[in-house]
Amino acid sequence: MNRRDTILGLVSLGATPFAALAQKAREPSRVGVVLGGPLASRQSHLDAFRDGMRALGYMEGRNVAYEIRAPKGDDDAPFAEFAADLIRLQVDILVVQATGPILAAKQATSAIPIVMAPASDPLGTGIVTSLARPGGNITGVSVFSEALSGKRLQLLSELVPGISRVAIIWNPGNPSNPGDLERVKAAARTLNVQLLNLEVRQASDLQKVFDAAVKARAGGLMILEDRFLFGLRRKITDLALEHRLAAVYAQSGYVEAEGLAVYAPDTLHMIRRAATYVDKILKGARPGDLSIEQPTVFELVVNAKVAKAIGLTIPKSVIARADRVIE
Repeated sequence: MNRRDTILGLVSLGATPFAALAQKAREPSRVGVVLGGPLASRQSHLDAFRDGMRALGYMEGRNVAYEIRAPKGDDDAPFAEFAADLIRLQVDILVVQATGPILAAKQATSAIPIVMAPASDPLGTGIVTSLARPGGNITGVSVFSEALSGKRLQLLSELVPGISRVAIIWNPGNPSNPGDLERVKAAARTLNVQLLNLEVRQASDLQKVFDAAVKARAGGLMILEDRFLFGLRRKITDLALEHRLAAVYAQSGYVEAEGLAVYAPDTLHMIRRAATYVDKILKGARPGDLSIEQPTVFELVVNAKVAKAIGLTIPKSVIARADRVIE
């Protein structure tokens, strides 16, 4: 039996008709959770999801049981194996983080409902064909917003007045990054900013791309949202600090790792919202009929300590808008 036949067999074994889920009300629902990174860095995400489920009446050990899967490291990506394992266990629903893992789950099953918690750009990466009516077995929440890339570049231009060249660090292996890069390019044309395109495929590329940014006299950095780059956040922020480069990030964990500024959706809020999709599906809703939720709550966080270390004065206009300032 080849790999494709094995996966198809697992899908058949794990298939649970959507309507039948409502008939399991007296049994603990089995929820398979696939985290987008190591548990150590995603514990707050898992806690937020469990909090969301508890708020809806789901008590672990009473009416819900979780099967948690997480990679050992940020460069470890056994997501297809995770999906196959959870299908084999006949979970009722899959809750999956990040674009790559969601695509792996989509390939593994068209029968078991999948809730994105969240995805970066489900439409642009082909996870679904419609946000309003996704169809099939996938729905959930997305952190994608068309205007985010431009707003991050605008923020960087406020932090570094007169900036004319910005280095963009991104992972070409991330299906959502090419589309995000195009949106940054469009914003750069409006702001009359030149972009320096710097690809990171492996951890050893980081030193080279920072050297290239310094050589090209980039006035600042933007790092696109990516689970692999997020795993390297401490190295990235250390290099930005070493080279005294202002940087704007797309994920809140960067500021806790001594990053300068983040403008991003409130990820924990979105993860808690994913629990509402699980609840609806377990009560009989078809995932394909549930519109994908886009972010409405955003966070602007600035790290004043980092600004001082690189000799940057944060404008009062940015401080006034910030949801949080790290002193």
